[in-house]
Amino acid sequence: MSYFVPTPDELRRIALEEFAHGGYLGTSLQRIAEAAGTSKSSVLYHYASKETLLEAAIDPTLDAFERLVDRIEAGELEGELRGAFIAEFVDLLLEHRLQVHLFINQGRSLEDVPVIVRGNALIERIGTYFHTAAAGLDDAIRFGVALGGAAYSLVAAPPVAEQVPPDEIRAALIRIVTELLTPARLRPTSP
Repeated sequence: MSYFVPTPDELRRIALEEFAHGGYLGTSLQRIAEAAGTSKSSVLYHYASKETLLEAAIDPTLDAFERLVDRIEAGELEGELRGAFIAEFVDLLLEHRLQVHLFINQGRSLEDVPVIVRGNALIERIGTYFHTAAAGLDDAIRFGVALGGAAYSLVAAPPVAEQVPPDEIRAALIRIVTELLTPARLRPTSP
């Protein structure tokens, strides 16, 4: 039997798909190897363990998310900066949809895995930022609903998301998150 020799990037992509769809705990290295058309030893040649492969698949997402969190912690999030943050946040969600899916649907069951611990710490940082930056409880909850809802909406109904062009999804998410995050004092009042 001859095996295809996938690159480390291909293995990460395939593993991420398997982890997101079959669950991290339910996905074996053998299953990843079969999906990649290679042998388990070929997977182990590049990645010493399933946890190492998970880390390699998620770390780029966490690096991008950390840069985003660092920037908002470094300054105010008003006006144009708020719009830039929202667009970047939505783009990050869209670009890393499978990683977001994994965190939302499996994060609690994997909370002792170091890469998940790192991701949860970043989520806590952004939550703390928005809680302290909020003008009150309503604004703090609004931030959570807007950001968490945007993330959840991408993973809760994948068939719908797959049928709608990505640019339409992006535009809708940016528009709705912007509306939700507009401070009450800046919203138009009804006559």
